[in-house]
Amino acid sequence: MASSKKFRFSFIVVILIGVWFFLPHHLRMAFTYWFPGIEDYKIFDNREVIASDDPFEWPVSKTYNQFEFSQQQRDSLEHYSTVAFLVIQNDSILYEEYWDDYGPDSYSNSFSASKSLVSFLIGAAIDDGYISSVDQKAGDFLPYMKDGLNSELSIRNLLTMSSGSNWDESYSSPTSMTTKAYYGNDLISLAEDISIVEEPGKIHSYKSGDTQLLAQIITHSTNRTLSDYASEKLWKPLGAKNTALWSLDKKNGTEKAYCCFNSNARDFALIGALINHHGFWRNQQIISQKYIDEAITPASYLKTDDGEDLDFYGFQCWIINYEGFKIPYARGILGQYIFSIPEKNAIIVRLGHKRSKVQINHHPSDVYSYLEMGLELLQ
Repeated sequence: MASSKKFRFSFIVVILIGVWFFLPHHLRMAFTYWFPGIEDYKIFDNREVIASDDPFEWPVSKTYNQFEFSQQQRDSLEHYSTVAFLVIQNDSILYEEYWDDYGPDSYSNSFSASKSLVSFLIGAAIDDGYISSVDQKAGDFLPYMKDGLNSELSIRNLLTMSSGSNWDESYSSPTSMTTKAYYGNDLISLAEDISIVEEPGKIHSYKSGDTQLLAQIITHSTNRTLSDYASEKLWKPLGAKNTALWSLDKKNGTEKAYCCFNSNARDFALIGALINHHGFWRNQQIISQKYIDEAITPASYLKTDDGEDLDFYGFQCWIINYEGFKIPYARGILGQYIFSIPEKNAIIVRLGHKRSKVQINHHPSDVYSYLEMGLELLQ
């Protein structure tokens, strides 16, 4: 009897092992790691985005770290497992704090905050003449976007998340296109499965596939990897101190453009500086002012899924109106935020493990807490 039970157990184990190895790659990865984390660059292959040979060192303000948060404010920071909170004004650091052994040089995934970087690389490709304008058709670069409704898709539609595509943005389903993109190993084939099913340029509907298509357009038009082009057009001219890591679908593969740019709070803040200075930084126009200004302006000619005028999204950038300020920001799913406040020449960066699940006017509610803290500190 004992040997019979042992045989049945061994047989079941063999069957389960067999099933496991027949599962698609993305499902094996998803069932292994379950939930995304800010250190997932450790489980993926990465491509380097090379830092500057002449890095920008943020000056420290005379009042550096003299501000004291209230207990309620500190509770708010720690409730969502913040690992970095950085406030800069007039290009000097006013305040910075780190938790959980993180520091100024610690890597964190940006998640969807990387979408804003991809947008600025589109601006760079236009400046360089690789792309004629944001109204050029995606099919000029992507062969699978040449027929039917696909042929109507423009770069502007992708920038404003109004593609009308069949991309499934579900984060909880192990079979969604987003899960396949994050844990899978063939982003190019996945992008080729995207098709336009509704008239583009009408309805804003957030889809990470739109960003991945933008990245494909950049790589096709420049004949460069996304990381290589980002090094030349953003990371080096901005003066990034640390080489960043852009996670790939496989070794020597394709960048997970819609998420997975890994850097630190101080270097992320350079993106905020680029916005505050209308694309001009360190004595050069890195991205044209025209492009930057349009990128941080809501695409109000679009409607939301609820039929409202779009007032919170531009070219892969979120925009929030708070306390009389129009604040563009990059945002990631676990509370990765890069806020730019041009009127105050200020930047707020928050990195962490969690964000609020409650939304107020299309923005996670914790956003309001960080802006309140930052603006109080700026006074």
